[in-house]
Amino acid sequence: MNRSRCAVAVALAVLVGTTSACGSAGSAPSTPSSGATTTPALPSSTGPSAVTTPSPTPALNGATPAPSWLGTRVLKTGSSGFGIWTGRTPKSLAPRRIITVDLLPPPADGRFHAHVVKVPADVLARSTWSARCPVAASQLRYVTVSFRGFDGRAHTGELLVNRSVATDLVTVFRKLFAAGWPIEQMRITSQADLDAKPTGDGNVTAAFACRPVRGATSWSQHAYGLAVDLDPFQNPYVSGSTVLPELARSYTDRRRGWPGIITRNSAPVKAFRSIGWGWGGDYSSKKDFMHFSSTGG
Repeated sequence: MNRSRCAVAVALAVLVGTTSACGSAGSAPSTPSSGATTTPALPSSTGPSAVTTPSPTPALNGATPAPSWLGTRVLKTGSSGFGIWTGRTPKSLAPRRIITVDLLPPPADGRFHAHVVKVPADVLARSTWSARCPVAASQLRYVTVSFRGFDGRAHTGELLVNRSVATDLVTVFRKLFAAGWPIEQMRITSQADLDAKPTGDGNVTAAFACRPVRGATSWSQHAYGLAVDLDPFQNPYVSGSTVLPELARSYTDRRRGWPGIITRNSAPVKAFRSIGWGWGGDYSSKKDFMHFSSTGG
């Protein structure tokens, strides 16, 4: 095995906790939360982009590469701070089936894998956590899980969650993977994400975000690591004329049979319900179709 192949084999071995033909799989594992799988922590980096693979080009499972303009068209903002968009969802996103660009190495065997460890310092640094947050860093866990993309392939996503729910959330995502539920991207929310001007086209599945409830001053359940937003573009927040993400207006019609739309009897609702979590699609005065939380709020 030449040096380049050896390096790749060792890197993959570290992630999956096996040995490579070049020797041992890496350093000692980080301490997992109670009941979690013992596994080596992911390699330290400035962020998941450190292992980004080239952007794919062919259509897979009906999915296509992201439009070149995605994430670049900043919307004008209203008094609420949200973007202003009154038109329909762009045709290239209706329905939205985008090929996932891997930010973390996908599972080599195409199967479900889950890792739960204490939050590495570099991961915490690129998250929204600070001393002002309502939860201590020691109460959070870094979780990686396999997920199925809209391209039909297996990928690896990352989440920050409260340690009290880490094992339960692994159960949820195991069920979603088995059901083939599609997820476009899953990564940790950064402060830059929270501060970014609205483009209205984001679609990142995420958990911990140190922020208040939309339009309020009280802490969101996300600030405790006790909530997950799943496929936000396919499942927008809707309150009166406000739709978030703003370009997802066509997805307010929940009767469409497009992939990724969460309904009352869909796999996500059943999976989260199995661990006692509530769904924002059941709210009466507004609808937060992407939102699941331990308190139901």
